[in-house]
Amino acid sequence: MSFPTHRPRRLRTTPAMRRLTAEHRLSASELILPAFIREGLTEPNPIASMPGVQQHTTDTLKRAASEAVALGVGGIMLFGIPAVRDAAGTASLDPDGVLNKAIRDVRAEVGDELVIMSDVCLDEFTDHGHCGVLAADGYVDNDATLEIYGRMAVAQAEAGAHVLGPSGMMDGQIGVIRQALEDAGHTNTAVVAYAAKYASAFYGPFREAVDSQLKGDRRTYQMDAANRREAILEVELDLAEGADMVMVKPAMSYLDILADVAAMSSVPVAAYQISGEYSMIEAAAANGWIDRRAAITESVLGIKRAGANMVLTYWANELAGWLKES
Repeated sequence: MSFPTHRPRRLRTTPAMRRLTAEHRLSASELILPAFIREGLTEPNPIASMPGVQQHTTDTLKRAASEAVALGVGGIMLFGIPAVRDAAGTASLDPDGVLNKAIRDVRAEVGDELVIMSDVCLDEFTDHGHCGVLAADGYVDNDATLEIYGRMAVAQAEAGAHVLGPSGMMDGQIGVIRQALEDAGHTNTAVVAYAAKYASAFYGPFREAVDSQLKGDRRTYQMDAANRREAILEVELDLAEGADMVMVKPAMSYLDILADVAAMSSVPVAAYQISGEYSMIEAAAANGWIDRRAAITESVLGIKRAGANMVLTYWANELAGWLKES
């Protein structure tokens, strides 16, 4: 049958009707706040390319975490920016280094009320900006990097992270990290695999956020934007190695990948709404071209609709506040 028997507009007649028949809803508990802490800061440092986001001090990071708890946000993902870098990223292993200290500080502040996640990657800690150590020919040495990742993972687990997020896209990283955690007795520390992480043009503002030293690109280890089936292979490998959750990154320009992964994954699926996606919406809103609140809400809802169980977004606290209001 067709018109007039079928009038889909009947279910759009009022706000109450639209709420009742909505197929997907946002929840603060599904949001994760990425946060940056920079060693040596006495005041928070605004990130010019990401209006509203800053490099935190210890005190402002703890406040952001406490605010997230009060708003019902699900988690926080921590990134550390050290004062001193070297070729092997050795500051990443220092128990008193910027990231491990931040994990301890946030855990002491909020305990188990917020899922504390941390970045297991060398790019913030190396003087060349790559996610692993370099071989003599400049190629990122996969297996030498894995050994460091295992040690980083244990250090972060001992600092109090609930979930570790290895983001370097090294082959075998989930298995090595899982084994290192098991050997060190951290059997309950979970791992979210950046399973399908693409080499994207939209990471630009993040490079400022972490004061990246990168020259060149990461295309020998992050995925090619042209590839779709390969994402499923990456996810399958990470699941076989023991990933507790998997992630697609970026989110908005890879919604087809996210839908593919959500359809086959046996574990929860995360998606990261990255810096460039954030900055584009902020810039358009600042110019009066779009409604800021509506665009933010729609963008995150679109990621949820594509299949994400959780969304990393720099608007996590602000969006959670709006959800609480409504």
